Amino acid sequence: MTDVLALAGVSVVRGKSRLIDDVTWEVEEGERWVILGPNGAGKTTLLQVAAGRMHPSSGVAGVLGEVLGAVDVFELRPRIGLASASLAERVPPREIVHNVVVTASYGVVGRWREEYHELDHARAAELLELMGIAHLADRTFGTLSEGERKRVQIARALMTDPELMLLDEPAAGLDLGAREDLVGRLGELAADLEAPAIVLVTHHVEEIPPHFTDALLLREGKVVAAGPLEVTLTDANLSETFGLPLTVERRGDRWTAWSTGQGAASR
Repeated sequence: MTDVLALAGVSVVRGKSRLIDDVTWEVEEGERWVILGPNGAGKTTLLQVAAGRMHPSSGVAGVLGEVLGAVDVFELRPRIGLASASLAERVPPREIVHNVVVTASYGVVGRWREEYHELDHARAAELLELMGIAHLADRTFGTLSEGERKRVQIARALMTDPELMLLDEPAAGLDLGAREDLVGRLGELAADLEAPAIVLVTHHVEEIPPHFTDALLLREGKVVAAGPLEVTLTDANLSETFGLPLTVERRGDRWTAWSTGQGAASR
């Protein structure tokens, strides 16, 4: 297999804050990773490095065979599918859903004077169908529910047939029904052998889709544990990550966790 991500001793420092600290991590083709950790653990910062949108303060960050700092990131970014709250905030509320997806071909948010081929439009329509929102193609983005917006973002992230898919808290703010629908669709995507490597950030083990393979656990910018889900997502590792005694259980192809006591877990 080939490394899609290869981070070695990566740290990101802003002022006196060390957002991520000496992170070494590799993602290979075909792997589906979840990054878990509490607020402030450095999950989104790590994803921004992986997306080529933030350079490390120290260490080496390899992304799709290129090294950040020695590559034109504007050539690298189209090879990466990204869905995040910050990207959604940039979408004009009056933009129609089909255009939100198809504009990913040019790496822009908001259609202007670009011209798209029929293949681009067909690809956008196919992805909207895949995410179960083809009926929303002519709606404006600002009229969608939070769950619908999340699915549009994922369709957009897939538009360029990326080599790496990055999802920053895709189920955040969704009700139970919308969350389960989205998790199910992401599980179907993860099961597709033709799908790119996937990295998903979340706070909740219940949001880990089926067919995900590995987990990276972060606390205060440091790696607590990393590796295959079955050996990494343990009571001890999860308790250390969240600073609370926790029990984690796998039920079929899903995970759940709950508190087993009072006070902080031992570090």
